[in-house]
Amino acid sequence: MRVFVTGASGHIASAVIPELLQAGHEVVGLARSENSAAAVKALGAEVRRGDLADPDGLRAAAVDADAVVHLAFGHAAMAAGDMAGAAATDLAVVRVFGEALAGTGKVLMGVGMGSGDGNEHLGAAYSANPRTATGRLFGELAEQGVRSVLVGIPPVVHSTRDRSGFLPILIRIARAAGVSGYAGDGSNQWSAVHTLDLARLYRLALEKAPAGAELHAAAEEGVAVRDIAEVIGRRLGVPVESVPEERLAGHFGFFGGLISLDVPVKSARTRELLGWQPVEAGLVADFEEGHYFEEE
Repeated sequence: MRVFVTGASGHIASAVIPELLQAGHEVVGLARSENSAAAVKALGAEVRRGDLADPDGLRAAAVDADAVVHLAFGHAAMAAGDMAGAAATDLAVVRVFGEALAGTGKVLMGVGMGSGDGNEHLGAAYSANPRTATGRLFGELAEQGVRSVLVGIPPVVHSTRDRSGFLPILIRIARAAGVSGYAGDGSNQWSAVHTLDLARLYRLALEKAPAGAELHAAAEEGVAVRDIAEVIGRRLGVPVESVPEERLAGHFGFFGGLISLDVPVKSARTRELLGWQPVEAGLVADFEEGHYFEEE
């Protein structure tokens, strides 16, 4: 297939693109800057210059491809506290892709959280998530002749490629505060997946997933946040402490609304559907390797 990838110079795409190329697919990566274009070219993909604010360019790229893997998201807006704005932009982009691919049977893969696959406990979190509208749109597109596939990516996607995800953020906060913190008793859990295992899931989903599929890419159902904080504290040589609820925003900044999330995720049905078997190191084992603590 000829696959158009947004967010092509990002962390996840850095593994997805080589995985697709190795499987014999052609990849075209969206790049909005010279640096991004160079990164995409270095991965072996064709470069298409543009950005998410150019609907005509996105539409043309989708028409020219057999599949769209949409990985881009407004992370800068999210970090600035405008999650709703980032989600609205994402919804608009998916609408453009949906209109371009309607009736073609082509693949459109996006990021979102569903409550299927044995994850009915996520119902409340799903309803409150600003990206819920995008998830609903993917379901509608499956009825409009698009092989739409929604991928629920865990909060923690970890590997040596990760420079801006949850773990680097927590390390930076702990370094600045002199304390590795967690909320409450720290027993709340985050699901996790290694970047390379996630890339394999994307390739399998591109090749096998049916229209309307909601996939969950959790290699580990849940890792206690306190366990993560303890590795950080030990590596940095700082105390590990619970941060009172009233101080979460001050201690963690925009991350204060995320640190107390409890989102264990099951992926058994996804594994059965795709034949996906994660083989890379688990979160704590990867974290203990130390690469996250190498200062640039």
